Amino acid sequence: MSPHRPNEALQKLGIHHPIIQGPFGGGLSTERLAAAVSNLGGLGSYGAYQLPPEELGRVADRIRALTDKPFALNLWVSDHDAGGDALSPEAFDRVYRLFEPYYRELGVEKPAMPERFHHRFEDQVEALLEARPPVFSFVFGVPSASILAECRRRGILTSGAATTLAEAEALDAAGVDLIVATGFEAGGHRPSFLARAEDSLMGTLALTPLVADRVKAPVIAAGGIADGRGLRAALTLGAQAAQLGTAFLACEESGATDTHRELLFSDRAKHTTLTRAFTGRLARGMRNRWTDELAAQQEALAPFPIQSWFLSKLKPAAVKAGRTDLVSLWAGQATPNLRHRTVPALMASLIKELAPLSATH
Repeated sequence: MSPHRPNEALQKLGIHHPIIQGPFGGGLSTERLAAAVSNLGGLGSYGAYQLPPEELGRVADRIRALTDKPFALNLWVSDHDAGGDALSPEAFDRVYRLFEPYYRELGVEKPAMPERFHHRFEDQVEALLEARPPVFSFVFGVPSASILAECRRRGILTSGAATTLAEAEALDAAGVDLIVATGFEAGGHRPSFLARAEDSLMGTLALTPLVADRVKAPVIAAGGIADGRGLRAALTLGAQAAQLGTAFLACEESGATDTHRELLFSDRAKHTTLTRAFTGRLARGMRNRWTDELAAQQEALAPFPIQSWFLSKLKPAAVKAGRTDLVSLWAGQATPNLRHRTVPALMASLIKELAPLSATH
């Protein structure tokens, strides 16, 4: 049993420990990672926003083959930004010009223009409802009332991310079961949806109690939490659980490359930045040549997900060549404090560090 007394969030989720694994897209999530966290009493998650709808059910089946405990599938409610749904051939060529020097450098041919640059959220969520994961977590918005009602009908818990108090209140008004208050310290994307991400940069320390004091739903704190101290702080601030991203990304069970994982334990991890250079949406990762060179070309960046699509065509060649200067290296601000390289080691440490807090309750 958990050294921490069960609260509403734990009871709703059916988990023993107030530990949520943050979902990762782009191949960084694995069924093995999600199941490992769930099997040890936390909530494992799988970031599915880049998957075709037909793959969601297969992922859920593979996770269920590894664990009989609750887990979450995560989708992005907003699947494209303004201008990111389609391009004319002329606009496609204009965007390509930004990438052309890098394609040439890595010996990658100019890609053909696709029919679509992304999978539609409406199609993905239909497949998710069919797959019936225990938890549907989402970012970048609030699903429609009919989707939320269907989740309730099927017994799927809903968990939405907020970067501001206004977003948390919007999620609460919609009847979402759990709210993730995510501070700008977090690695990966800033999932803002009511204002520009650059205008929604609140820290976890300020955001968590503001949200916890004003919403009905249990709050999960995220951003800058990498160890038991951060977990205890989140619970003290009024959250009922904490979501850790980079700490789980660094574990061998994740889909991160060995090179990315090693960099998370290096001095490079001391230097993170918020950038739109990788996907067209604001996200935190380690600084590298790509973030630095494109910082001077903000106006030339394509909207999400077109920016992301062009870069994805470069990624295999960059990874194969061991080039960390041209790929995203997602990392949160607390990364230099990471100590554990496997899920069992990380979970054991977090659970042990929770004990002093439960002794005072």
